[in-house]
Amino acid sequence: MSETFRQRALALDAADPLADRRKLFALDDGVYLDGNSLGALPVHVPARVQDVLTRQWGELRIRSWDESGWWTAPERIGDRIAPLVGAAAGQIVVGDSTSVNVFKAVVAATRLAGLAGGGRDEILVDATTFPTDGYIAASAARLTGHRIVPVAPDDVPSALGERTAAVLLNQVDFRTGRLHDLPGLTAAVHAAGAIAVWDLCHSAGALPVGLDEHGVDLAVGCTYKYLNGGPGSPAYLYVAERHQAAFDSPLPGWNSHADPFGMTPDYAPADGSVRGRVGTPDIVSMLTLEAALDVWDGVSVDAVRAKSLALTDFFLECVAAYAPAGRVVSVTPAAHAERGSQVALRCAEAEPVMRRLIERGVVGDLRRPDVLRFGFTPLYVGFADAERAARVLAGVLEETPAR
Repeated sequence: MSETFRQRALALDAADPLADRRKLFALDDGVYLDGNSLGALPVHVPARVQDVLTRQWGELRIRSWDESGWWTAPERIGDRIAPLVGAAAGQIVVGDSTSVNVFKAVVAATRLAGLAGGGRDEILVDATTFPTDGYIAASAARLTGHRIVPVAPDDVPSALGERTAAVLLNQVDFRTGRLHDLPGLTAAVHAAGAIAVWDLCHSAGALPVGLDEHGVDLAVGCTYKYLNGGPGSPAYLYVAERHQAAFDSPLPGWNSHADPFGMTPDYAPADGSVRGRVGTPDIVSMLTLEAALDVWDGVSVDAVRAKSLALTDFFLECVAAYAPAGRVVSVTPAAHAERGSQVALRCAEAEPVMRRLIERGVVGDLRRPDVLRFGFTPLYVGFADAERAARVLAGVLEETPAR
């Protein structure tokens, strides 16, 4: 049986239009299925960073703010991310962490909602969200006098009402890999007169998002997962063009001032996406991200999505064929319309199983207490990787006593 799957994997890899992208990344002989936590290093990035350090900083020093384009990097790099999430230029600014951008977006959303009046005092938050989103939203609610309402994404339409100011949702659930209905939920939020804020951390670079097409108001995302920007690389903030003139950031720093070098005591916000900036950008990390984005040149997000679904389908098929009966159960939806780019398997022995997988060259991760996560990054993960991971998983399960 395993030989049949191996032959299929080789044939699928041979026909893969994205197969040539793999050589652009620094990979070893193992199987790296944790790109949904930290993307692999593009091989050309170290040389580009060396130039940032030795020439731009070491030789040009302060001149690099102009001559090396440091000052305009947040918007320039935002425009490179924009096509990957379905946004026109001029709506994304790069900088700060995801958490900081969530805070900006949620507070700004309540202020946008308040412009219409009506006493909207509730913020709906994805009850299954990544914890930080919940923490930040709760703090934003306390600061703005709103009430947090945790709700499962599927229940958002029935929870919306005249008191809803903003809704913060994740497009892909970080534990299960479930893909939520961004178009439908955004439309429901708008029908209720509220503002939709989306977290794209587990979707950008893995599947089409369509921010402009679906009328999303505000969105945030990280760049160190599927966008391969490096550990702690700066996040980004999307502000739809129609909201930019009214966007009122709760963190009005000097970098977002209309005249940042005027050093005036009164704040006057800049026009456009620049309003999302706060303080001095993290230039080394930001330019590392800019270099990493080169791997996307000429890549269609639709092609990435097609390969992602084929990879996860094939992996699930291999797991079903190889793994001992009853030891793992997929909690990732089978339906393509409900699946991101990861497979989450419930396993009672998740911690020792993942530890042994990593020891044998198959790197995934886990979410306690019992979820094994395998992220499939289509630019560098192949079908042979998926087959090998499933085969090694089966062997580890056979050796690990069931609870």
